[in-house]
Amino acid sequence: MPSPFPGMNPYLENPALWSEVHNLLIVAIFDTLNPQLRPKYRAAIEQRVYQTSGEDSLLVGIPDVAVRRSQTALNREEQNIAVAVPPLQAMKVTIPMPETIRESYLEVREVATREVVTVIEVLSPKNKRSGEGRKAYEKKRHRVLGSLTNLVEIDLLRDGKPMPILNNNIKSDYRLLVSRGERRPKADLYAFNLQNVIPEFGLPLQLEDVEPIVNLQILLTELYDRASYDLVLDYSTGPVPPLSEIDAAWSNALLQEQRLR
Repeated sequence: MPSPFPGMNPYLENPALWSEVHNLLIVAIFDTLNPQLRPKYRAAIEQRVYQTSGEDSLLVGIPDVAVRRSQTALNREEQNIAVAVPPLQAMKVTIPMPETIRESYLEVREVATREVVTVIEVLSPKNKRSGEGRKAYEKKRHRVLGSLTNLVEIDLLRDGKPMPILNNNIKSDYRLLVSRGERRPKADLYAFNLQNVIPEFGLPLQLEDVEPIVNLQILLTELYDRASYDLVLDYSTGPVPPLSEIDAAWSNALLQEQRLR
């Protein structure tokens, strides 16, 4: 069963599901690009790794040996103290645990020189909210924008803070940014909403090359079918994150028309 939405399916944005969608989309772009890029270029899947804990803050861990030594020393001190009052009842609390995050992205390299010509990024929820995820991505973004490497930034998430552009008074649910190294600071921004079909874009390479067209709408439609998302998505309730009042009414009518509500 195909996705009921003409463009981006907002139910795929759920953080519990997005990691899988993100990885599948990266692989789908990889699969569709490489036959078009050869023999001059090759796309490769790379990973960015960073560590978070709690509310996306970086946790500097204490080695286990140091923890054991501290606890042992504390226990020795406690043995010499007479306790005159009954012990307090322990409270159940949650402590921040370190989490290693791996985010996949694509690099298009020239085969002969191995030079990175284009970077393709699909944003994750952690990239769009404050914390180590955004810091790690913005550091990478600044490095690319300060070079001649082309950048394609795919933002299919309504939630969170969009990546910065100058004079940004543009309001949209989703964004595709195509920044060609030789044209900076100018870039092409495709801003679109839930009701729109996801626009196609040309993948920038070197100046003399014909740009292959990337059709994200087709890739997401095929991904939806292959992953059998119709079996796991519950269209009887609203998506996470929630829709605006106007979009919720439009979505409700669309889903009722297709007898999914």
